[in-house]
Amino acid sequence: MKVKVIQSTWLGQEGRRLDCSPYLSGAIEAKVLLEKLSVEKHPLHQLTKGYKGGIYNGPQFVRNYVNDSAYGVPFFTSGSIMYADLSYMRLLRKKDAESSKLNYLRLSPGMTLISSSGTIGRMTYARSDMDGLWSSQDVMKVVADPDKILSGYLYAYLRTHYGVPLVTSGTYGAVIEHIEPLHIAKLPVPRLGNTFEEQVHQKVIEAAQLRTGYQIQVQQATQQLFAAVGLADITGSEWHSAESDLAFTTTIKSASSLRAVNFRPKFQNLCESIKAAPHKLLREICVPGTLKRGGRYKRVDAEPEYGCQLIGQKEIFWQQPEGRWVAEFALGKDVFVDPGTTLIAATGTLGESELYCRAEFIWGPMAEMAYSELFVRVVANNAVMPKGCLYAFMRSETAFRMFRSISFGSKLQYLHPVFLPHLPVPYPDPHTQQAIHELVIDAYEKRHRSNVLENEAVAMVERAILEGV
Repeated sequence: MKVKVIQSTWLGQEGRRLDCSPYLSGAIEAKVLLEKLSVEKHPLHQLTKGYKGGIYNGPQFVRNYVNDSAYGVPFFTSGSIMYADLSYMRLLRKKDAESSKLNYLRLSPGMTLISSSGTIGRMTYARSDMDGLWSSQDVMKVVADPDKILSGYLYAYLRTHYGVPLVTSGTYGAVIEHIEPLHIAKLPVPRLGNTFEEQVHQKVIEAAQLRTGYQIQVQQATQQLFAAVGLADITGSEWHSAESDLAFTTTIKSASSLRAVNFRPKFQNLCESIKAAPHKLLREICVPGTLKRGGRYKRVDAEPEYGCQLIGQKEIFWQQPEGRWVAEFALGKDVFVDPGTTLIAATGTLGESELYCRAEFIWGPMAEMAYSELFVRVVANNAVMPKGCLYAFMRSETAFRMFRSISFGSKLQYLHPVFLPHLPVPYPDPHTQQAIHELVIDAYEKRHRSNVLENEAVAMVERAILEGV
């Protein structure tokens, strides 16, 4: 529970609001500090340009999703605003997206995107691979006027310890919180000099370019893996348009499962198509003793200097995963994984937008974090297949559909431990495997370098503000 003593004058400054959020968020302290800053400051709405002045979200509307990319556009929500890999976006019906009611929700590079419903204030900088995506009404867009301010500097400032509290201070709502454009329109933006702002902007731009490179390379790695054995990864549309799951017969060779979804024809056909090409079973590729979930442990909250971040199934797919800080002494060793491990989100439901059965590659700083028991640990034996090459398959739509087809459970689904080791994996020649592995490693190096650059940009602005007071 947070407790804070405030000055009575703050009540007047905040329009006599009696809820806690404006006073506990640090927004008032940020305003006071910025007022002491001797540099010129402009309200945000004077630095933006575009639809409704350049600060807007959108109307509520019925979301009609489709499975075929010919009839839909990738759809970005406040829940996916932090994702690193944008390959798994749902498709909003193109007819709706391009209508006069929603066409202005198309994203363009350089926008600052802010979650404006639910968890407020998460931000990302729109990069070139987001061009052509549409956003929901819960993603607020801030479009910098290039004649007045650099978009990268504006984004870095809004992400600082001073910007975020000011953005979230206007939050309203009981069960589901919201902010609206008018709540941030007058937010003060300090001008720290053209040279300095250009330096910050260039770091953000380079970070965005590296993230685009990451996205392109992981997709290329998957495409090259399938192409090397004469196959192609399936699409969601191809999966849903395949033969019906109704009224089929099969011969069950063991009593491991009697669930129909584990034997449906389109799953069997998908496996057979891989087995018709060079392949190995997953258990033949992985280190013995892996292909299982971690253990369960009591979670004891701790300060960062005494603990580690425990990452869950939602946070692992963020550009910069953030988890709960827990005491390391209460955890087992299996919460930590080695670099090159692939983690599969192994508990969830079968909704198309759910992350259940999606995979993530652990590399760089992510290897220093702890991971919950809800992931299946997949560790390739480098003597059989390089780890990055196996991940290129694990992230594919083919693998995703295979994993979901071996689910068991009622409300929550789990990966069947008997079927998982026997799934087929495309197996190209060693030279191609190594090339794919190196492509994946380079992609993740780009991703982690982009995080460093963006964090440096934010830190530069925070330091300049603090030193200028």
